[in-house]
Amino acid sequence: MYRLLLALTLSLAAISIPASATSAPNATLTGTVGPSFEISLNNPDGSSVSHLDPGTYDITVTDNAPIVHNFHLHGPGVDMATPLEGGGTVTWTVTFTDGTYTFLCDAHPVQMKGSFTVGAVTLPPPPVTPGKLSGKVTARAISVHTSSGGKARRIVAKKYKVTVSDTSNKQNFHLTGPGVNKKTGVRAKTKTTWTLSLKPGTYKFRSDKNRKLHGSFKVTTLI
Repeated sequence: MYRLLLALTLSLAAISIPASATSAPNATLTGTVGPSFEISLNNPDGSSVSHLDPGTYDITVTDNAPIVHNFHLHGPGVDMATPLEGGGTVTWTVTFTDGTYTFLCDAHPVQMKGSFTVGAVTLPPPPVTPGKLSGKVTARAISVHTSSGGKARRIVAKKYKVTVSDTSNKQNFHLTGPGVNKKTGVRAKTKTTWTLSLKPGTYKFRSDKNRKLHGSFKVTTLI
């Protein structure tokens, strides 16, 4: 009787376990390489993987390349790769821990690569693309324009590439402001590019040979 009651109790306990107590399925990621020089790793919603929580994931990798490509994933505790030839689809089950992971094509590691972080590790912010300004001085005029073509009057503080066209052998282009004092020669026609970090404040440009040729623009933290 005791054994019968014990068996019945265990059976009822097993039946009463809620579904939530069973193991949840692994999150699924999708890796793709080809058909040309493309490689990617995406979340279930189609967005690119940039950061993941630590844990176990199923990764379905599809090689669509008719030429020599592969998908190589490596990082802390993981080093998985598809063949360089053959194509097809494969599924890996991997466990990610805190760190940075890279995926690339072994045949083209420079053109075809990506990375993401897991857990407490984060990628540094992408580098800021320098803005563009163009300065010009002629025998009768001097100006500074933004990349959109309008005259520079108020721009945001950051790094800029300033391309100066000095078309006069009697004038020059002289730019001054916070942390900047750059100029072209008076007796030479030239085209040059300066890479400058423009800080908040007023910047003035002029010809050192003609007081009538001058102008200015302001640099602020926000437009």
